Amino acid sequence: MSDSTVAPVRRGPSVGDVKAGFFVFLIALPLCLGIAMASSFPPISGVLTAIVGGVVVTFLGSARLTIKGPAAGLIVIALGAVQELGQGDIVAGYHRALAVGVMAAVVQIVLGLTGAASAGIAMSPAVVHGMLAAIGVIIVSKQIHVVMGVVPEAKEPIELLAEIPNSLAHANPEILALGVISLAILFLLPQIRARWARAVPAPLVVLAAAVPLGLLFDLDHDHVYSLWSAQYRVGPDYLVQLPGSLVDAITFPDFSMALTPASLKYVVMFALVGSIESTLSVIAVDAMDPRKQPSNLNRDLAVAGIGNLLSAMIGGLPMISEIVRSKANVDAGAESSWANFFHGLFLLGFVALVPGLLQEIPLAALAAMLVYTGVRLASPYEVLHVKGIGLDQLLLFMVTLIVTLATDLLVGVGVGIALKVVLHLVRGASLSELFRSAIDLSREGDTLCVRLSGVAAFTNLLAVRRALSSVDGDVRRVVVDLSDVKLVDHTFLSRLAGMADEWPNAMLEFHGAESLAPTSPHPHASRRRVL
Repeated sequence: MSDSTVAPVRRGPSVGDVKAGFFVFLIALPLCLGIAMASSFPPISGVLTAIVGGVVVTFLGSARLTIKGPAAGLIVIALGAVQELGQGDIVAGYHRALAVGVMAAVVQIVLGLTGAASAGIAMSPAVVHGMLAAIGVIIVSKQIHVVMGVVPEAKEPIELLAEIPNSLAHANPEILALGVISLAILFLLPQIRARWARAVPAPLVVLAAAVPLGLLFDLDHDHVYSLWSAQYRVGPDYLVQLPGSLVDAITFPDFSMALTPASLKYVVMFALVGSIESTLSVIAVDAMDPRKQPSNLNRDLAVAGIGNLLSAMIGGLPMISEIVRSKANVDAGAESSWANFFHGLFLLGFVALVPGLLQEIPLAALAAMLVYTGVRLASPYEVLHVKGIGLDQLLLFMVTLIVTLATDLLVGVGVGIALKVVLHLVRGASLSELFRSAIDLSREGDTLCVRLSGVAAFTNLLAVRRALSSVDGDVRRVVVDLSDVKLVDHTFLSRLAGMADEWPNAMLEFHGAESLAPTSPHPHASRRRVL
């Protein structure tokens, strides 16, 4: 099972690992720069994170097919830490945010060593997706103005979105052209069915178009140009700015505000959101693994914590097991954790040998990649998907989204979890039932029977998961009997189904679910007994 303490088997690299590592490197390079830029960290800090996540963390025993690096989901937290801790001084805020990263990394290590990683599994998918959708809205609200070459006056997401028409009216035409072409490539290339279109990473195509355009517009030199009887300025500040070498990029944390309430708030946010995202990513990647080899979630979280500690100590962003790059890794034919190593090694070699080429990348192109990422996180299709599971899930999603936009991630997630508990209480569950696990296990030949009573919800999911750790190669069938359950929620059903994907031989069956009234036709919709 995923919580096993058995260390991963070590093996040498394969040709598939090298190819997958190179493919992921092509995707990761611009995203690492863009995520760092959006976080108000130096662009090179994102690359530092991915180098540590690949070259170092691989050998500590991270999950086999995951890619470690900076993630768009942590942009909002990093940006908030820099702005709040810097109090108007971005450089000071960056140094103090690194100290937050160090402390959050220690928390992650402790969580991994104490076996707390599995707690992330119990998080409601609707709450997690609501949080990610809010992050997507915030990313779009901030980066869309960079695409247009305009510095907005507003600071908050809703006001920034409202300012888009004004920014469009005052857009810098050359920068806007770069941004629009980049967005067109990102949105349209995945729609092309041809094999060549799927074989080439869209971010790489963006760079192939944007860098020559930037040279054509002479962004290397500060100058003014005229268009439609108006004058506009462009120059190097519209390009990525990097230090002379990786050694020059190393920056150390400032712990002067480490124990202030503001710092401690961001420690909790980094540790909580980063751990949940990373754990859920590992579970998702395990489900894609052709060999169905489940990862040790707690070990992976502790390893990610060590990677975060090293990254923050030298000036890098927080890292997680990143789902998009990890999926690309699996699709590219990765066979082991060596692919993660090669992805980091290629990044290290590229930045060390040709840093000048990176400084020709227009910021508008990186911003376009982030806008694309934000739109995908906050996609209307996600709203329709959640609604299809049930109106209760849609309520959780929307409340988490709105509260997060109005306050911050920690409050948004907290309110979402609290609302889920309230919904269960309204449906007839008691507090004692929510946190009590009545489980009866029996084995008949190759069938494992799990009989539950009371409530089967996210609050007691981990106890059931532990009980199912006995599923081994001899078990061919797992029967979860819900005949005596009066309430079963979406988190419980969906996470158990995901867990079944990790079993190489056993099939999961639910008995007694037909006697419970579902909130929608979706197979994993919440259900309750109607008297």
